Amino acid sequence: ITSGSWYKFKGQVKFDIRSNDYVFNINDIETYNRKKEKRTDNAEVKRVELHLHTNMSQMDGLIPYKKLLKKVTDFNMRAVAVTDKNSIQIFPKLYNDKKDIKILFGCELSVVDDVVKIITNDSDYNLNDEIVVFDFETTGFNAFAGDKIIEIGAVTIKNGEIISEFNELVDPGIKLREEIINITSITDAMLKGKLKEEEAFKKFKEYFGNKPMIAHNAKFDVSFIKACYEKYNLGTFENPVIDTLEMSRAITPDERRHDLSTLVKRYKVPFDEDGHHRATYDAAATGKVYYKMLEAIGNNYQVVSDLKELINIDNVMKTARPFDITVLVKNNVGLKNLFKIISYANTKYFYKGARIPKSELTKHREGLIIGSGCYSGEVFESAKTKSDDDVLNVMSYYDFIEVNPPSILEHLVETGDFSNTFEMKETIKKIIRLADTLDKLTCATGDVHTLDPNDNIYREILVAQKQPGGGLHPLFKRDIKTIPNAYLMNTEEMLNAFDFIDKDKAYEIVVTNTNIIADMIEDVEIIKPGLCAPKMENSAEEMKNIVYTTAYNTYGQVLPDIIKERLETELNGIIGGNYDVIYLISQKLVKHSNDAGYIVGSRGSVGSSLVATFMNITEVNPLPPHYICPKCKKSIFEINGEKLESKYGSGFDMPDMKCECGTFMKKQGQNIPFETFLGFKAEKTPDIDLNFSGEFQAEAHKYTRVLFGDSYVFRAGTITTIAEKTAYGFVLKYMEDKGQTLRRAEIERLAQNITGIKRTTGQHPGGIIVIPNYKDVFDFTPYQKPAENMEAEWLTTHFEFHDIEENVLKLDILGHDDPTVLKYLCDDVNIDVYDIPLDDKKVMSIFSNLEALGLTEEQVNTTVGSLGVPEFGTKFVMQMLEDTRPKSFAELIKISGLSHGTDVWLGNAQEVIKQGICEFKDVIGCRDDIMVSLIQYGIESQQSFKISEFIRKGKVSKEYDTWVEYSKIMREHNIPDWYIGCCEKIKYMFPKAHAAAYVINGFRVAWFKVYHPIHYYRVLFSIRKSDFEIEVMINGKQAVKNLIKEIEEKEKNEKKAKDEAVYDTLLVANEMYERGFHFDEISLEKSDAVMFKVNENGDGLIPPFITLPSLGESCARNIVEERDKKPFVSIDDLQSRGKVSQTLIDKMRSMGILKGLPESSQLCLFDFEV
Repeated sequence: ITSGSWYKFKGQVKFDIRSNDYVFNINDIETYNRKKEKRTDNAEVKRVELHLHTNMSQMDGLIPYKKLLKKVTDFNMRAVAVTDKNSIQIFPKLYNDKKDIKILFGCELSVVDDVVKIITNDSDYNLNDEIVVFDFETTGFNAFAGDKIIEIGAVTIKNGEIISEFNELVDPGIKLREEIINITSITDAMLKGKLKEEEAFKKFKEYFGNKPMIAHNAKFDVSFIKACYEKYNLGTFENPVIDTLEMSRAITPDERRHDLSTLVKRYKVPFDEDGHHRATYDAAATGKVYYKMLEAIGNNYQVVSDLKELINIDNVMKTARPFDITVLVKNNVGLKNLFKIISYANTKYFYKGARIPKSELTKHREGLIIGSGCYSGEVFESAKTKSDDDVLNVMSYYDFIEVNPPSILEHLVETGDFSNTFEMKETIKKIIRLADTLDKLTCATGDVHTLDPNDNIYREILVAQKQPGGGLHPLFKRDIKTIPNAYLMNTEEMLNAFDFIDKDKAYEIVVTNTNIIADMIEDVEIIKPGLCAPKMENSAEEMKNIVYTTAYNTYGQVLPDIIKERLETELNGIIGGNYDVIYLISQKLVKHSNDAGYIVGSRGSVGSSLVATFMNITEVNPLPPHYICPKCKKSIFEINGEKLESKYGSGFDMPDMKCECGTFMKKQGQNIPFETFLGFKAEKTPDIDLNFSGEFQAEAHKYTRVLFGDSYVFRAGTITTIAEKTAYGFVLKYMEDKGQTLRRAEIERLAQNITGIKRTTGQHPGGIIVIPNYKDVFDFTPYQKPAENMEAEWLTTHFEFHDIEENVLKLDILGHDDPTVLKYLCDDVNIDVYDIPLDDKKVMSIFSNLEALGLTEEQVNTTVGSLGVPEFGTKFVMQMLEDTRPKSFAELIKISGLSHGTDVWLGNAQEVIKQGICEFKDVIGCRDDIMVSLIQYGIESQQSFKISEFIRKGKVSKEYDTWVEYSKIMREHNIPDWYIGCCEKIKYMFPKAHAAAYVINGFRVAWFKVYHPIHYYRVLFSIRKSDFEIEVMINGKQAVKNLIKEIEEKEKNEKKAKDEAVYDTLLVANEMYERGFHFDEISLEKSDAVMFKVNENGDGLIPPFITLPSLGESCARNIVEERDKKPFVSIDDLQSRGKVSQTLIDKMRSMGILKGLPESSQLCLFDFEV
């Protein structure tokens, strides 16, 4: 069954009590050849969509880029723009997969006009002279779209005193809308017989004369003044107007609200809410607030023009309301400028969301084509309320003017922005008319959020959810009943949407002009070709010097041919590919950690590089198994003509041997080909992943800044999208709000269509992106803060790191427990980690039996002793150990590879072993095994590499035709069918070098388990475990066993994640008890904050304070810090200085921790003996 296909099913439908839903028991399935109807575009010349949101518009767009490309192909459109909101994270994906479609790369930006006007029509008029404060009540919000004044209220003030008033009710000649009556308390009856607007306004004009004026939210009131001047031929309005709304924002930018009701409370101005929204009352209150604000700012402001000095760009960015614009990238200059704009919008100008000042946009507009945006743009906004001259002034900034189809603007009638659809269409006509007077291209754009008309339900669900960081979607309002159905219209649909304008004009704005814009745009280079690695002076020479110094010190001045030839091969590939810097950086990072006392574990395939081994980047030696004499440097790779690799899979498995000089020789070599790391022709970019101690990881990250400088180092950015479970919850919430009930299958269908939508951003836990010092970051990516957290220490790449990892250097500096565990263990017993033997037979035995631990299966319910050992302590891997009973280090590496792969062991290798088809030694354990085996069967090396890469990436099921070809080659070289069958099932394979590195450290930890058990358990509980039932654990072995049994007996659906974590901890606690150790009680005098401690007798562990339920790390550390200053003298003292809650005090008391500690520090006469 495949998605998108049709089938006929036969069976029975019945209600299932268990699932509380109807289920369909299928008896028969057959394909159904129903031709799926798909929307097409049959126009001879197609329109171009210039405004479209993909699913990278945060919690807003719903269009996956692959579906977009398919739909545009179905429409046979030549081009389409992508304009996600304040994001261009879709660029790399579309750039790499655009096929024959011209992608117009763009963005919808939130812009703030940083030229804020507290004053309209500047003046040197004295602030203490007469000023007219006024307010209008109106029939609506749109002065130039038919709305009229219904009340004029004004007061003239001087030195804070009201010296005259003006009030006039006005007959608008139309019936008032219900919401206007509710807001103003003015009724039609009150206006009957009053002056008409023209007469009333002229009367008001005489009142204010040429005096300065004040209004709250003056833009609104001034728009009605200008409309009256225009309608009644009164000339040009030139009076200075002070806006108390903008004045308040400038004075108190950190306050959230600046409406009149809030300001009268803030400045303690008497105000009756019942009188609010009556013009004269509001005008008087505004005047009083104005004088209170003048008092607040002091005496430095004497004349009207002085108030301009209140404006501060940082404050403007916080208080001004952003508007939307569309930006399209015209050329590569514009692309880089857009990278800068996106970076600044998401960092230095970020405030409750990404935003950019208009002045910053202007500074970087070269190479960009700027459109006026949707209904949230300033052109549309001004067209609703302002005069033609004002709209023309706003329009002049833009390269093209956008108009949206009325169908996606209907909600503006519901919100009261327009009285009716006719008024809204008249505004669209006005925009088109005014754009023509400026010779601006007007383009019909869809502000597209979905692909098809039926997709709007998904957007409705999305709009109903809380937005990241809190708050609601702008469309989630009580008065919006219809979410705009902004789907991708074909040409005919868009032309029909503009049937209210001239037919030729409609064609011009829908087809002609959108294609002209598309033709203006050049091809741009989103992703640069090849790797742009940083440069370090003399890096190649420094690398070679380190490598050969180590080689000579280890293998002598005359290197064996196998080493000499391999080093030459590797170095030629590394230096020829300009990868030497990558190696050198890694070497410096590892050395920095080693110098601080922490080892570093390697990940991935880097251990297959001998150069990396000799640079101390990895401990894995990839050479074939061999002996080395640490004294005379002699090396042995074969004995009596037989290569050691033919007998041993790992050098650690070889028997001890003495050199001719009498020194015991070291054993090395894991037999890993270099080609799996870099390819036969150095065609693969080396990916060096390193495991640092979690305690040192942050320092390692900071060290990259020391090496390259802050401007060149960024955390690797990630994108978090809506997951399936989250989407399911969103659908349930939406249905609950709507009072609807849906079947589970329908809920899952709806949820499926909102998964993958961007929810927030983040950072890779260890990924560091290094920008080469001969470039800057804007040559590759914008930057931002992770998860919109402006307090975050690091900047991240705006592009998801996977999209640019072939382009810039990514360092994987990951945190891992193993280096931390080994540091504590080695410190405990005073041993160098490199002195721990990796061929210890006793340690090796615990991976197949319990003898070395002195345990039986009855005691610990397993037959192997690897519980708690890194990579070998899980239930899954312990079962593998019981199935295979490994006896060698090489087998441990294979088990590690099998356990980390996908579809490699279960249902694959495990089955062929059980069926007796092959032995464990024959199965594919790691990805390198495939290439080595294919070469051994006679397949050419380069071909073997290609086939092994194909298999290990799980491409068999995805690219079956290629697999048919490859499997034919394998059969032609007599590779067994069972082996080919195993290859077919593989989804992912682990690198052998990675497995070897993990096993080395796991074996070291196992050594402590065998020889220093109490320290092993101390560190294990301290570092690797965080979920404790400490009361049970200190209560003895039987209490631990009882709780283990209780958790095991729980039904699967009753078990919580906490139960599983506690269960794992208890298994280790039980093992520790069975080996003769125990837990002491938590001690107020002896317990550490976070680390378990070995007691004085060496037979038990003292738990730390953090194991107490609900006691956090900061509290635990505070207790110890205060105790070390001076002992606690009472429970009150502990609670006060240790900042311990009463709940925790009660818990400590019940556990006996406070035994002997008095309740209070106060002395009592009866406490003393007489």
